[in-house]
Amino acid sequence: MIHFEWPWLLAALPLPLLIRWLVSADMPAEQAALKVPFLDDFSDVETMAVSQTRRWPLWLAAVAWLLLVVACARPQWLGEPIEQAVSGRDLMLAVDLSGSMEEQDFVINKRSVDRLAAAKMVAGDFINRRVGDRVGLILFGTQAYLQTPLTFDRKTVMTLLNEAVLGLAGENTAIGDAIGLAVKRLKNEQANSRVLVLMTDGANTAGEVSPLKAAELAAAGHLKIYTIGIGADEMIVRSFFGSRKINPSVDLDEKTLIKIAESTGGQYYRARNTDELNNIYMRLDELEPVEKDKQYFRPRSELYYWPLSLALALAAVIALSKVRLS
Repeated sequence: MIHFEWPWLLAALPLPLLIRWLVSADMPAEQAALKVPFLDDFSDVETMAVSQTRRWPLWLAAVAWLLLVVACARPQWLGEPIEQAVSGRDLMLAVDLSGSMEEQDFVINKRSVDRLAAAKMVAGDFINRRVGDRVGLILFGTQAYLQTPLTFDRKTVMTLLNEAVLGLAGENTAIGDAIGLAVKRLKNEQANSRVLVLMTDGANTAGEVSPLKAAELAAAGHLKIYTIGIGADEMIVRSFFGSRKINPSVDLDEKTLIKIAESTGGQYYRARNTDELNNIYMRLDELEPVEKDKQYFRPRSELYYWPLSLALALAAVIALSKVRLS
């Protein structure tokens, strides 16, 4: 259907008639002193010719004015209403970029990769599945900062996650600051739709706020936190003296991560390999959505340039006719 964005501008249509009525016409030219006896014989023919000559530009001007006013009213073509998928969840993803995330204890396609690369692959698929959710991204190391605010644009969130590099936020781990930043960014959202997924491979070694204090603030703000401890339990290291097993996740503070999750109504998950990490995100996909009113979107196509183009074309024809008559 056709819709006018500014229909009140159509009230300008009778403006030329109003001006013609209010403004007095030009005084008639002085009559000639010399009278030609047989001039009356040509008066009817001359009047008819002048009338026909002046009438068609007037009609063109009237049509041009009509088209110009219609263009100013901004006509649009409205398409059929399209229902938008909105689940009502506001989900913030916090990813650790500290130096320990460079440990290559994950395997993708039979190739050893660091923890951040595995997190990017699995979390990217997780973000892509969050149709209808608003997703945000926090990156933290020594400092925590907001990389992407809450948005329905999942593609941009995935792009910025993939562009993150190790050490970008510092070499240490500020878990408490990351939680505090999420609380700040989500405090104005609906209380029953706030979710933070925090992924780290270490313990809190930096920041202004302790993780448990930040968890108290999150619980008071009705922010549910799901924590993920990432890193293998054992890894074979080869050296000049032979091979030996080590625990690359010795610095992982699981007790604190469990307390953070439990105090906010969330859960703690342990990801020792890529499959476990992927299963964790599959479980997180089962979060119960918070119903909101359905939202509809009607695609709009602008049509104003059609009447505007015709009005300009008619104005050009009138101008050319004036030039030819002169």
